[in-house]
Amino acid sequence: MRVIGVTGGVGAGKSTVLGILEKDFDAYVIQADLLGHVLMEPGEECYDAVIALFGKEIIKKDKTIDRRRISDVVFTDKDMLLKLNGIIHPAVKQRILHLIGKQREAGRGICVVEAALFLEERYQEFCDEVWYVYTEEEIRIQRLMESRGYSRDKSLGIIRNQVSDQVFRENTDYVIENNGDLEDTRRQIREGIERNETL
Repeated sequence: MRVIGVTGGVGAGKSTVLGILEKDFDAYVIQADLLGHVLMEPGEECYDAVIALFGKEIIKKDKTIDRRRISDVVFTDKDMLLKLNGIIHPAVKQRILHLIGKQREAGRGICVVEAALFLEERYQEFCDEVWYVYTEEEIRIQRLMESRGYSRDKSLGIIRNQVSDQVFRENTDYVIENNGDLEDTRRQIREGIERNETL
């Protein structure tokens, strides 16, 4: 089984690429951020540790964790963010490795792992190759303003706070230019799949 990592900055359109890989190439898609949310659900392995870190006031009436309250805290407190990441990231990695193993046993051809902090958390260590989804900054700003309702300044602040284009390019194996033409993106994905079949 081939394990492809997918990374890129916010607003780059990674979910579009994941959707094409899943639909056109029968890839099993694992999204680290979504797994992180699952692992904070009641009964999951990070639930108690996150409550111990932030206090009982983050528990909602339905016993789930109020992620918005956590996000408000870690947005201004870097120390709490580091502690939260120390709980979530190791658990997410273990769950991803478990899921990859299950897919390998099931005879799946392609498994795709996507994570916001892909390079920082060294997800490339268990991927055969890493793809970088690149989109021009102006397009990313427009996407964030439209899809998330962010102001131009907030969008730019988030983008500038992430890993630079140069760092992404230096640490990945294949680049997909995702500037708006869906057919062109689909063609590049097909080339990326075929490229490694011939290596």
